[in-house]
Amino acid sequence: MAGKIGTLGVGFLVLLALSSAAVSAHEEMLGSQPSSQNITGKEVQSHLGYKHVWPDIRFGWKIAVGTMIAFVGAAFGSVGGVGGGGFFIPMLTLIIGFDQKSSIAVSKCMITGTATATVMYNLRRRHPTPTLDLPIIDYDLALLFQPVLVLGISIGVSLNVVLSDWMITILLFIVLLGVSTKSFFKGVETWKRETITKKNMFDASKQLQSNDVEDKYIPGGPSNGTLTETKEPERTAVPVLDNVRWKELGVIVAVWIIILALQIVKNYVAKCSLTYWLVELSQIPVAVGVTSCQAVKLYKGRRVIASKGEETPKWPLYKLVSYCACGTAAGMLGGLLGLGGAFMLGPMFLEMGIPPQVSSATATFAMTFSSSMSVVEYYLLNRFPVPYALYFAAVTTVSAIAGQHVAGKVIKKLGRASLIIFILAFTIFVSSLMLGGIGIKNMIKNIEHKDSLGFQNICT
Repeated sequence: MAGKIGTLGVGFLVLLALSSAAVSAHEEMLGSQPSSQNITGKEVQSHLGYKHVWPDIRFGWKIAVGTMIAFVGAAFGSVGGVGGGGFFIPMLTLIIGFDQKSSIAVSKCMITGTATATVMYNLRRRHPTPTLDLPIIDYDLALLFQPVLVLGISIGVSLNVVLSDWMITILLFIVLLGVSTKSFFKGVETWKRETITKKNMFDASKQLQSNDVEDKYIPGGPSNGTLTETKEPERTAVPVLDNVRWKELGVIVAVWIIILALQIVKNYVAKCSLTYWLVELSQIPVAVGVTSCQAVKLYKGRRVIASKGEETPKWPLYKLVSYCACGTAAGMLGGLLGLGGAFMLGPMFLEMGIPPQVSSATATFAMTFSSSMSVVEYYLLNRFPVPYALYFAAVTTVSAIAGQHVAGKVIKKLGRASLIIFILAFTIFVSSLMLGGIGIKNMIKNIEHKDSLGFQNICT
């Protein structure tokens, strides 16, 4: 394990060195172009006329510190299943120097790198319960939540335009502190259960050893004069193709393509026109239709959420409706706060009784589609500088793999899956403080400039 971590550390340093060379070459290339073509100027005008602040690409202490924060944030976000946006946005705004909108766009690229690497890592892993021969990603659970999650994110982005910064800041504090507290107590509860389980296993092992010691003095005894040892079956990695549920994945990808197309079309029509609202509302039948179809199958017992490890042939109607509503609300809060819905999905899966490893893997799987959709849209709108996005996405990709590897070894060694829940709670708590600080800074700036503190007009 130490050798692998050392290799990752060397790779990390090499990545820093390569980025320095790439940045220098990019600066030389830009220096030979006319100033009007310099995409790294302090102000860049986007497709919609908004002036973004993009700092010059120059390797120095800012990028070095930003890289370290991105590496730590992606590692924690990967293990917790939340991406790490709560670390990335403050770092990009306060240290690198991006404006907030550009910070959110670059952060989505970083989250996509984290999520993609984590999903690829998880595609070879199986369910942590030895008696359940299942992938660690629950595709039925993802199919139930992913469509309404994306729909909720779209609604949340619109609400972000309507609400003022002080409203969003207060809501952010309340929601994220509440979610982190709930997750922490869930972790404590899981830790206590694990402690009881480990104690029972230890007592059973002692009893078995005691019986073996007695048996070895009995001629023809079951131990035949030697002590026996019981081991849990190893959960070995399997080929990637064996862990993919192609039908469910195909439906999720189809929903992703349709809603992405609608989002792109929406950005190229007149705001608040009849066409705009028709395109906006067209997302509802797509998302609700797919989720409803999956919910009906669960209700009738034709589908089961097998990762819970319980025989649940039919799901009560009220549970399905409440879960889908919570999925939509998670997306709305994620879009409103600029975080993505995985911050809410992970804790919600835990409340449903999903094991922490499966909860983290499935939330990250869903997050991959929502974050990548945002990246494509932001790219078409010229909302982020590509060199910065590629570099930080590479950092988070390496960090996600390192985080998954180290966390997997630690959890296997200690037998404490509750560590994932504590990492989730810690990541959300730190994100609430850092993002809250950004919100307070923007609120003070608006007050100084005497900007409106009421509701905004979505059409303007």
